[in-house]
Amino acid sequence: MLIKIFGIPNCNTVKKARDWLTSNNIPYEFVDFKKQIPTEPQVQGWLARVELDQLINRKGTTWRSLSEDQQKLAQTQAGAIALMLSKPSVIKRPVLQSEDQIMLGFDEIKYTNFFK
Repeated sequence: MLIKIFGIPNCNTVKKARDWLTSNNIPYEFVDFKKQIPTEPQVQGWLARVELDQLINRKGTTWRSLSEDQQKLAQTQAGAIALMLSKPSVIKRPVLQSEDQIMLGFDEIKYTNFFK
């Protein structure tokens, strides 16, 4: 099973997820949003599995720093995708992808159940 974890290396939640994977001997590939911006097909694939409101992190500093007009873009799927491609830090982190499944954020219990 190929595991990819998408995020930003200095994000505390991403660090917790990566540490958990490492300590549980689960191999993964880390994809840094800063160095490798998600593609439109990737984001569309994630949105096929989770709701738009789950994928956009409306609690983070990136979201709060957006103008009202930029935030309004996220009300439609096309506008939200454009926003996530231009500002990947607005994506809920980490995005853990395994074949056709994804999980957002980090929850030790969910990770444990997922990898049983």
